Amino acid sequence: MIILIGCFLGFTGWFLVRYFAAGFYTVDQNERAVKTIFGRAERIPDQTTLADPIADSLNPEEKTRYVYPQVRVILPGGPYFKWPWEKISKVSIATNTINMAHDPDDPGANMGGQILDAVTKDQLNTGLTGQIRYRISERNLYAYIFGIKKPILHVMGYFVSVLRERIANFEAPHTTPNAGEHSSTIASADGISINDLRKNLRDLNEHMDHECCSSSARYGIVLDASLITGIDPPPGSGVRARRN
Repeated sequence: MIILIGCFLGFTGWFLVRYFAAGFYTVDQNERAVKTIFGRAERIPDQTTLADPIADSLNPEEKTRYVYPQVRVILPGGPYFKWPWEKISKVSIATNTINMAHDPDDPGANMGGQILDAVTKDQLNTGLTGQIRYRISERNLYAYIFGIKKPILHVMGYFVSVLRERIANFEAPHTTPNAGEHSSTIASADGISINDLRKNLRDLNEHMDHECCSSSARYGIVLDASLITGIDPPPGSGVRARRN
């Protein structure tokens, strides 16, 4: 009898330590958390991301694809308590910086993540360098945590495709070089020059900020800013791109 009582008390103590005391948790200042109950995220009834202003940047077709439920976000503080059948998923919402040439799926791509290549409409090869500032959107945590397997991979692919499309459709303004301008400072190909692209860096960055504002609704990641800092011919490509 004494042995049975001892086993019962031991099991009770283990249960209280394992599931009750360990059920308390906190959320740091730069974190947000979402609770899942039996594997299902705790949601706000009848609310989706389409009701949030972040969806305003989506076109009608995209609004049918990127529809995520709104989840209850656990704000910094605590201690909070969870039952054994509940799980807490925490994410940091601090702003991060990444090289725009970085490929999360292939770190060796784009010259080791240093230079991103792009081609103008006149087949002029260019090499782009710069950075992207991003952070996780607490207004669309479902997409980041549960909706997409590798959100940063998707958002980087989206950014690169938009940037390359912009470079491919870029048209040089019709300007006359200043008198005495050395011809070697302009790497032109049928009217498109490296200098023309450099002079429009601000417009390129503003265009990227505008076009990528939908990333929060798509992938749960906010692109705070893109900063293209350099445009040059890729190393080894020569000034002109060879036409087929």
